[in-house]
Amino acid sequence: MNKIGLIAGNRKFPLIFAESAKKNNFSVVAVAIKGETSPQLKKIVDKIYWLGLGEFNRVAGIFKSEGVKKVIMAGQISPRRLFSKEVRDNPELQGLLSSIPDKKAGSIFTAIIKRLEGSGLELLDSITFLEEFIPKAGALTKREPAFDEWEDIYFGLNLARQIAHLDIGQTVAVKNKAIVAVEGLEGTDNLIRRAGNIARGRMIVVKVSRPSQDMRFDVPVIGLNTIKNIIRAGATCLAIEAGKTLFIDKERSLRLADRSGVAIVAV
Repeated sequence: MNKIGLIAGNRKFPLIFAESAKKNNFSVVAVAIKGETSPQLKKIVDKIYWLGLGEFNRVAGIFKSEGVKKVIMAGQISPRRLFSKEVRDNPELQGLLSSIPDKKAGSIFTAIIKRLEGSGLELLDSITFLEEFIPKAGALTKREPAFDEWEDIYFGLNLARQIAHLDIGQTVAVKNKAIVAVEGLEGTDNLIRRAGNIARGRMIVVKVSRPSQDMRFDVPVIGLNTIKNIIRAGATCLAIEAGKTLFIDKERSLRLADRSGVAIVAV
């Protein structure tokens, strides 16, 4: 059986990748991050190693010892850990961070990939085996956006692509062609909550990929928590980028959106 390596961050993305890889007859060796990766991953993969962020230099050696040459990264690491004591006091991580011009997500992940590839590993696209989770263009819910919602979607789409190009974030909230909130390090869920407090309902949320998205890392992801936050915030519509966004728990999410009258569309 072929082996594949998994560097697993938080939430469900690593779990569905591991399940899909197993269905494709791959043995999965995972490197899990303490304080981030779900313990459920242990039940799916063939072998798992738990590391702290400060043990990044062990990753390549673990995969080599397991005979793994191809690796994918799935799931986030909480952005706040960039400023944590474990990172601040670790010479290896400080050396990595000081070697890049800035601390944008793209810069950090590109540096990590270069370090891993320099050790002889091949980093594959994060959506390997996951094509069924990538929506194509069209309305995904029973309700399609109304005319005024489409106006806000295209207004927000242009803005989201610009902030994504600058590597600030990938999500914006708009209302009546006003910019309500722009995603920063806090992530999509916190952006939606913040925007809900500002807009007081009836806003549109737009999430895109970067213009030249490196599919080996930081692929846009939405799921059930995203839709729950959309509903709590009083948003009426979520627009995502077709062919480039991973939609986890799609069936449950769409049922919830339909019951709440929220439109979800891939553009």
